Amino acid sequence: MGAAGPVRFRPRLWALLLAAAACAAGIALGNWQWQRAEEKRAAAAAQKRVALRGTFLAEYTVFLDNKLHRGRAGYHVVQPLRTASGEHVLVNRGWIAGGPSREALPTFATPAGEVRIEGIALDRFPRALQAGAGREGRVWQNLDPGEFAAWSGLALAPYVVLQDSALEDGLVRDWPAPDEGADKNRAYALQWYSLAALAVILLLALGFRRDAPPSG
Repeated sequence: MGAAGPVRFRPRLWALLLAAAACAAGIALGNWQWQRAEEKRAAAAAQKRVALRGTFLAEYTVFLDNKLHRGRAGYHVVQPLRTASGEHVLVNRGWIAGGPSREALPTFATPAGEVRIEGIALDRFPRALQAGAGREGRVWQNLDPGEFAAWSGLALAPYVVLQDSALEDGLVRDWPAPDEGADKNRAYALQWYSLAALAVILLLALGFRRDAPPSG
């Protein structure tokens, strides 16, 4: 009976293809999660605070739909603020719970006269996944400044504001930090990188096979 042949790295084709696919997917998804974490970190670092004085124009109120606060559905209330210089700045004033039906929009207080607000200046409001036209009366799924300007006829400032200063208006301004979730994204990235590494380790562990002994 012949001696056993040497051990060689001879993975089966299906195992090689499966490991390659798992490794590529793990690296791609890990890179995506890591990029999301870096985007959140950069957003926090670039955060710019502003203080404005002006008058809210209640007639141009828009309700951004499907906004959750502590698991409860509601709206974000957006109004333009007319400053003393005549500039119009879109302000997300805060969250309010939805009413018993979509036909009855919730009520809140718009302060009369000039007010002072503080908040975070942003290039634009974050966009949500939109289905259909995205507008139903004053209820919008997303707010694009160009679309709002065409609808309202107002010339808008090249930035928007996420208000975080207090007003007696019944709105909730419990905004998440810009880098909230960055640590979770990094943890997910490490999990995906680990999957890619595991695919390689399993391929190496199972791909070595002993040659059949020579016959005769």
